[in-house]
Amino acid sequence: MSDPKMPPPIPAGPPPLPPSPSPSPAAPVTGPGSPREVPPVPGSFPIDPATLPQPIRDEVLAPDPAALDTSAAELKDGVNRCPNCGSSDVRLKLGTDVLVCQFCRHEWHGDRVEEAFGFGEGIGELRGTVVASGARDIDTGTASLMSFKCTGCGAEVTINTESTMTARCHWCRHVFGVNEQIANGAVPDAVLPFRISKDDAVARIRQFVDKRRLFALKAFKDQFTPENVTGVYLPYMIVDSNVSASVSGKGEIQTRQYTRGTEKNKQTYYDADVYQVDRQVDFTVDDLTLESSAERGNLDIQSNTNNIINAILPFDTKNALKWNASYLAGFTSEKRNLDVEKLRPRLEDQLLSIARAQVEGSVRRYDRGVRWERERVDVHGTRWVSMYLPVWLYSYHQPGRNGGMLHYIAVNGRTGETMGSVPVQQWKLLLAALTTGTIIEALVLFFLVAAS
Repeated sequence: MSDPKMPPPIPAGPPPLPPSPSPSPAAPVTGPGSPREVPPVPGSFPIDPATLPQPIRDEVLAPDPAALDTSAAELKDGVNRCPNCGSSDVRLKLGTDVLVCQFCRHEWHGDRVEEAFGFGEGIGELRGTVVASGARDIDTGTASLMSFKCTGCGAEVTINTESTMTARCHWCRHVFGVNEQIANGAVPDAVLPFRISKDDAVARIRQFVDKRRLFALKAFKDQFTPENVTGVYLPYMIVDSNVSASVSGKGEIQTRQYTRGTEKNKQTYYDADVYQVDRQVDFTVDDLTLESSAERGNLDIQSNTNNIINAILPFDTKNALKWNASYLAGFTSEKRNLDVEKLRPRLEDQLLSIARAQVEGSVRRYDRGVRWERERVDVHGTRWVSMYLPVWLYSYHQPGRNGGMLHYIAVNGRTGETMGSVPVQQWKLLLAALTTGTIIEALVLFFLVAAS
């Protein structure tokens, strides 16, 4: 018998929980991004386009862009041989568009890309997106190093497309160039060779700075060495477009002008008739130039003066030649890093600006102007060609807040057009403004006194 005075024994653990009901099966997850028990068949689209929103469905079902092959099959081994003697030491004859053999001095002209591939034809019949092979989307996984096996001695020659497009075999002196259109954006469809020499560019830059030297920053004047100018091929997309655009808004025609108020409080009033204005225009654009480098396309005026490069446009892109790396010997180049879809919004902005200019002549009767309230551009077809354009660049970094400011002076490598940004002494500008204002005020007082 147990002792009635002893407490009951303490249980070893909490009492067991009642059994829980078995969980009901989860509802199957459906829709884009949901897991599948069986992977889709290779080459098939894993999502039913009918379940997608209309804009996405249209993009998915749209035909792939048509591609035009502009590759130079005869140059894929990396060697551009002289047709007269077979030497590979070939360079651009500066001041012309011809190549010259450094061994036998034979000269020959490359093919114009517009004539070779018909890029100047059929713009009014363009439909959809036509992309030349050098303007295809960039594969970010493609290596920048290209290796060639020298046919002269068997050695391997490596070219880093991040910084150069040509190299010389260190054994037999064969010259190699990257002519195969690799998918990293380094090789375009066409190139527009330099015609302005370095000496000419230096003289133009020196003249440009001399006109602004009075207000220039002292550090800039001390460090100014225009001989450091660099010849660089910058990447651009050259676009042909078949477009329709419509704009609508309010136009005003003045009917009366009158003044009310006292001598010291007069105000001028205008009466005008207001009209609804609608315009629609169809047009084509031939060789519109767009930067295809994100760095050069960055027009943040707080950190750089990239917009200077736009000021030296246009280039004579009609004279561009089929891609040949020999044109780049002695110059540097920058790779394209923007695809067609990234550039499409900028293209449509420029097409709208062109549309406004197209209708400007038909709205001149509205003497108080037209305020466009709705604008629309319909791009029926485009053709995209990747091209290198020649620019002589002089740069100067001005220290300051947020990393300072990068100033450029640029010379169009074809026309010699020069534009730039020179860092200035702010106090000199302020002093000049105050001095000019004082002189004007003195002249005004003189004429008032003379008149009285």
